[in-house]
Amino acid sequence: MKIIVAVTGASGSLYAQCLFDKLNALRSQIDEVCVVFSKTAKDVWKHEMPSAPNIYDFTEYADADFFSPIASGSAKYDAMIVCPCSVGTMGRIAHGTADTLITRSADVMLKERRKLILAVRETPFSLIHIKNMELVTLAGGIICPANPSFYSNPQTIQDVCNTVIDRIIDLVGIEHNGFRWGK
Repeated sequence: MKIIVAVTGASGSLYAQCLFDKLNALRSQIDEVCVVFSKTAKDVWKHEMPSAPNIYDFTEYADADFFSPIASGSAKYDAMIVCPCSVGTMGRIAHGTADTLITRSADVMLKERRKLILAVRETPFSLIHIKNMELVTLAGGIICPANPSFYSNPQTIQDVCNTVIDRIIDLVGIEHNGFRWGK
């Protein structure tokens, strides 16, 4: 499985780090992970996190690099996760504005009918946000808001974040040992 992870400037850098950690732990099921940060994502990361992102040995591309393989459907990536996803990025994806590598890659995923998962991190939602979620959903994307659950009795902030990350991993189709209701 080949996966793209995009990190945008929404608050929630810890979600992205938890996702990187989980994908690294599940490497036996993953052939490749590519990572793209928006400029704002790096600024938000510096504000929210005590250390630089640990993307392990995943391949990183610049958000302006339209010559990277993830800009083309012929590279055949299986899934793209935007985590956290700003509502601005979601709006550009919803309207086909492929002006960055992140939005171009998302556009590719939609046109190729491959998995696109947006972990939208905003509250409250305006009607514009909801309409953009509708457009992304109608185009085949999945909106997975970064809304944690608490029925697993999380003990740390990472545990709380991982309730969202485990749902994302489920949506991608990767097996993991996260909490399951009824077990």
